[in-house]
Amino acid sequence: MTGERPIGEDDLQAFVDGRLSPSRLEAVRAYLADHSATAEQVEREIEHREALRTRLAFKAQEPIPSRLRIANLVAAQRRSPLVRPAAYAAALAWLAIGGILGAWGGVWWASRAQMQTEAMSVADNAIAAHRIYVSERLHPVEVPADQEAHLVQWLSRRVGKPLTAPNLNAQGYRLIGGRLLPDSGEAAAQFMYENVGGDRLTLYARSGGSEAQTSFRFEEQGGVSAFSWIDKGLSYVVSAKADRTQLLPIAEAIFKQFEAAGDPAKGHL
Repeated sequence: MTGERPIGEDDLQAFVDGRLSPSRLEAVRAYLADHSATAEQVEREIEHREALRTRLAFKAQEPIPSRLRIANLVAAQRRSPLVRPAAYAAALAWLAIGGILGAWGGVWWASRAQMQTEAMSVADNAIAAHRIYVSERLHPVEVPADQEAHLVQWLSRRVGKPLTAPNLNAQGYRLIGGRLLPDSGEAAAQFMYENVGGDRLTLYARSGGSEAQTSFRFEEQGGVSAFSWIDKGLSYVVSAKADRTQLLPIAEAIFKQFEAAGDPAKGHL
């Protein structure tokens, strides 16, 4: 992450398209160096784009047959109203070839934008749940940490994917338990952590996200900061009453635990 504005989906799309300014290009390269999973996905998109460009290059370089040039088609139409629709279709097909390469990037961007919209919705619900339960002193969780095995098994079954509460002892937070929550008709899991000062942090997980991966998205609502992302069919949100620089290392530690475990659905988050 840089000291400038966070790297977003527009930066990643511009990187794939090769249209970043020199200063922003360095920032994105630094971001990708620290986020290997996102870097791999971006590299795949670049490879797909180049492969498509290569496959269509021969066609784009061929001259348009004179019979299919727009000016000749218009002239033919003036001479006769019986110009075949197929001729127009063929001409438009030639014009479309040039647009395919640009459209490829647009499809990729639209897909990622949809994932970000979904992540925003989940983040809003996660922050709302965080506000409600972190201030609760008597019943902050449904199942306490001393029943972690039961908690994880229960939430995994309800969410529909195997879950494990990440270990945040190195970040100064211990698990105190968790609960089941509703989210737009889906089941969501909330794990709650607390440090020695009594500050609390929550990790929210809900299935239904894309199988692809998004980069971290940061937002702050009324003093509550949150980092959200989607990975392997799960939407995640880590929230705390902390500033961005304090929360980012915790979010990265959680993400690295997921990454080190490989596929969360095969064992651990």
